[in-house]
Amino acid sequence: MNKENRKISLPNIIWQWEIILLFIFIMVVIINSNLSPYFLDYTNLMNTTFNFIEKAIIALPMMFVIICGDIDISVASIIALSSVFMGMASQAGVNTFGLVAIGLFAGSAAGFLNGFVITKFGIPAIAVTLGSMSLFRGIAYVILGDKAFTKYPIPFAYFGQGYIGNTMIPFELVLFLMLAIIFGIILHRTTIGRKVFAIGNNSTAARFSGIPVNRVRLIIFTVTGLCSGLASILLTSRIGSTRPNIASGWELEIITTVVLGGVAITGGKGNIFGVVISIFIIGFLKFGMGLINIPGKVMTIIIGLLLILAIMLPQLIERLKPKNSFGKVKK
Repeated sequence: MNKENRKISLPNIIWQWEIILLFIFIMVVIINSNLSPYFLDYTNLMNTTFNFIEKAIIALPMMFVIICGDIDISVASIIALSSVFMGMASQAGVNTFGLVAIGLFAGSAAGFLNGFVITKFGIPAIAVTLGSMSLFRGIAYVILGDKAFTKYPIPFAYFGQGYIGNTMIPFELVLFLMLAIIFGIILHRTTIGRKVFAIGNNSTAARFSGIPVNRVRLIIFTVTGLCSGLASILLTSRIGSTRPNIASGWELEIITTVVLGGVAITGGKGNIFGVVISIFIIGFLKFGMGLINIPGKVMTIIIGLLLILAIMLPQLIERLKPKNSFGKVKK
């Protein structure tokens, strides 16, 4: 490859989606800091991460799911199911480590069930996870009714409320950053990541090239369930109770976060950097809106609009990139 081919034009760098997201993040910080003097307070910024890190952890495997060309709308219900099983175990006197194991196992089992049905019977992921969303949430309502589990061991609270040492850095935040690095390396630096992109671009071609498509998809759905179980542990320990409507509606925000991060809803394209920026954009945007007393229903409308824009804008930007005489984007 010669020097001419290696050159990357400034306009193309400017139009990179991740650069645009970084600009949006800076604008969110500037606007929010002007609207409220409490926004840039270090303690407030650290504490507000408690409100979105559980969703962020699920967004990491959801990125893999969507890049593969699938989708999982049952993640919030898996949180509820895992939380109910932990609540039942806690009432029976199971200790903290036992509760963690139960939460992770319940989430993994639910994710495996999704992946097994999808890959074994060839049913679209949207249909399977729509059904399991109702199934898992329904089980939670049948077990709990209008009651709640509140008896949890005191050490269990650390996972969702604790800080690292004497710092004001939440344990949840550090855990998320570590997972983001791991998922990023897997996606961009391993053969597993290359297989995921290949499946998302053309699953038939990937299968003919020797990639075990269904096995990869099964693993991804299982890991998504595992991370949903982990999020359930963090959320349950943070609020100290289990209710059947726990995490209700989270699937919309998680999918919005991933798509806003530059992951193509049609599959085959995505970047860990964009997803991480998107997580903090939405998290800090909601924090800023909360500081100026914007109602939660309005926030839901804004999240819905963000999802629509996240799907439309990358296509628009692709059209605006400089083209050569053959109609291809200039390098």
